[in-house]
Amino acid sequence: MVTKTKAYPNIAIPPGEFLLEEIETRGLTQKELASRMGRPLNAINEIINGKKGITAETALQLEEVMPEIPARFWLNLETDFQLTKAIINKQANAA
Repeated sequence: MVTKTKAYPNIAIPPGEFLLEEIETRGLTQKELASRMGRPLNAINEIINGKKGITAETALQLEEVMPEIPARFWLNLETDFQLTKAIINKQANAA
């Protein structure tokens, strides 16, 4: 019997990194994005720096500002980020 080992990523990339790339590509600042979303600037900054997660409400607000990127995409990025962090922590604790 062959045992398959799962290959897990060893780095968790916060969705805020992609968000920052997107707003820079569009020529927006964090302040402009926050204003368009009706959110405080510090909330956007915390998302971009990986200190705050993207909620369903935030994902919908992002979709309103950037309609070509669906809310589900933002939530999927957040879910993948959280899962990857958990896997890395589990591996670190098992070592």
